[in-house]
Amino acid sequence: MEPDEFRPAYLTLHASGELDERADRAEDLLKACTVCPRRCGVNRFAGEQGFCRTGLLPVVSSYGPHFGEEPPLVGHGGSGTIFITHCNLACTFCQNADISQEGRGGEIPLEKFAEMMLRLQKGGCVNINVVTPTHIVPQLIRSIGIAAGRGLSLPVVYNSGGYESMDTLRLLDGIIDIYMPDAKYGSNRIAEALSGAAGYVDVMRDALREMHRQVGDLVITGGIARHGLLVRHLVLPDNLAGSDSVLPWIAENLSQDTYVNIMDQYHPAHRVIDNPENRFPSLRRSITAIEYRQAVRIAQRAGLHRGFPG
Repeated sequence: MEPDEFRPAYLTLHASGELDERADRAEDLLKACTVCPRRCGVNRFAGEQGFCRTGLLPVVSSYGPHFGEEPPLVGHGGSGTIFITHCNLACTFCQNADISQEGRGGEIPLEKFAEMMLRLQKGGCVNINVVTPTHIVPQLIRSIGIAAGRGLSLPVVYNSGGYESMDTLRLLDGIIDIYMPDAKYGSNRIAEALSGAAGYVDVMRDALREMHRQVGDLVITGGIARHGLLVRHLVLPDNLAGSDSVLPWIAENLSQDTYVNIMDQYHPAHRVIDNPENRFPSLRRSITAIEYRQAVRIAQRAGLHRGFPG
């Protein structure tokens, strides 16, 4: 299939008027917020803020072409990345804590959000990569609709921590072309201790199943990702991420053809540095080459074969 045969999913919904209807339904979730699994219940139309510390308007830290993502997302023009400020997780080791937890960025109207997408397209980016969008899904849907009306035609990447509401994900069906969630943990106890995310494993598994149902395995043509699911798994010291649980589950419950980026870049950051209350002292070091090779072998034994070195 030739690359130009791929038409972003949201264009069909935009042409039928359903994209606006989805935005209306998603915005209803903001009245007593249930956009994510935390279900804070605040009225974001009134400027109230829950766990994510975001009211009605999205907060953006920066945007531009990004060349550090997975190769199929980058191409020659880069991934058109928009970094959303705040997060519905609170990872103690977050390497972007200035954005996700310290709030670097500013509120923007949705027209400007749409304009950012169009500028990235005009600049030659191969996709629109929205980083940490979970808590602003209604605003994202509305902004995609505005941008589609002005000529946006790039695939949209939903780049998230994997802590998602099923009701919200269903509203994204037919809108998102590429899902790129984290599969962070194999243990709910560790997830709550390190990310403040109660029930993370079960929530993440349901979310990944729904994402895979919507878009299937990652389709790459001409070296560029066009559609599908790409999962990230960050290896942590002492197997705190539960790689021996997460990776086989992906193979058994999604597909052995799932594109999985097994990441080796963990390094101590944020609250794990010089924190006497840190219950996991191994987080004060980077992972070893042996720990990374073990995770890769686990993936290979489970039948996974895409996205990581052989």
